[in-house]
Amino acid sequence: MKKINLIMLVSTIFINIAISQELPHSHLSNRKIEFPDIVGYKTLVCDFHQHTVFSDGSVWPNIRVQEALKDGLDAISITEHLEYQPHKDDIPHPDRNRAHDIALKEAKNHDLIVIRGSEITRSMPPGHSNAIFINDANKLLIDDPVSVFKEANKQGAFVFWNHPNWTSQVKDGMAKLTPMHKQLISDKMLHGIEVVNETTYSDEALQIALDNDLTIMGTSDVHGLVDWLFEVPKGGHRPVTLVFAKERTENSIKEALFEKRTVVYFNNLLIGRKAFIVPLVNASLEVTKAQYLEKSTVLSTTIKNNCDVDFILKNKSDYSFHNHGEIITMKANSATTINIKTVKKLATVNLIFDVLNTITAPKTNAEITMKFNVK
Repeated sequence: MKKINLIMLVSTIFINIAISQELPHSHLSNRKIEFPDIVGYKTLVCDFHQHTVFSDGSVWPNIRVQEALKDGLDAISITEHLEYQPHKDDIPHPDRNRAHDIALKEAKNHDLIVIRGSEITRSMPPGHSNAIFINDANKLLIDDPVSVFKEANKQGAFVFWNHPNWTSQVKDGMAKLTPMHKQLISDKMLHGIEVVNETTYSDEALQIALDNDLTIMGTSDVHGLVDWLFEVPKGGHRPVTLVFAKERTENSIKEALFEKRTVVYFNNLLIGRKAFIVPLVNASLEVTKAQYLEKSTVLSTTIKNNCDVDFILKNKSDYSFHNHGEIITMKANSATTINIKTVKKLATVNLIFDVLNTITAPKTNAEITMKFNVK
């Protein structure tokens, strides 16, 4: 008991030092990851892959909850390694649900959804996978890897393949399906794949998701402190999965994941299917002004960006601009003025842009059309 209390104390001290020494008060209030809802769905910010001292992490589970609250997350899952337990001499815990239970207690009086999960930790194939929305992690302690997936699915889990580009398991960093993965997908026991894990992105994993109708996932896989790993004090952020859910509930998140309604937010990139990236960009960019400059045919427009991404837009329309080149950056949570040379006065103007910091498929960006109704 003394050892456990000491670990809790040290973890709390470290997180408090990180915050007090490196985060100015203004940043604390602005670090929340924020995106608008899209038509028909709520946009929920989620991180479904995190670790604590109950496997190979460095913090107590309550710290994961506190970090999530600071980042404005809607839902998290603490997914301890089932088989890999390097701290077991210091923290013996025969109950693999323990980290979740502690986190759930910490989140009790806060507006945060904590989803029960575990990481199935195997060599390739099948490598590492997360099972979330499980009932009992202890029942996943099974030797045969396929039988573990069967048990997870029996419990109603959503299962996704972790870091398929991890160089410790694939030396070339290229995600590729093995016969076992193909069978798991065919048997509907593997439902998603991480295209982003911690600080890495995989084009190959994205293509696997698109080719095999898997849910596109992005996670922090954090073991230490979020602030340190992702340089939050310098304006960084953890990778997250944006889930488009009908309601802000655990059941609705689960339904959305199985229906593949996700976009990954990573290093000022949005990665996902066009069907969800385009509505998200459209919801983020709001036209607040469109009127001609006096005695001219130059249309002055103002666009407000209501999300945390600095959108990089490349003009694909026939119009040119009076105050910009062909590439325009829409700063996050800011307004940008674009003066459009329309040659003659029009009642409506449409601009077509490639959004260069979106990825809908390898080497493919989303295209949006912005409509300006002139006053």
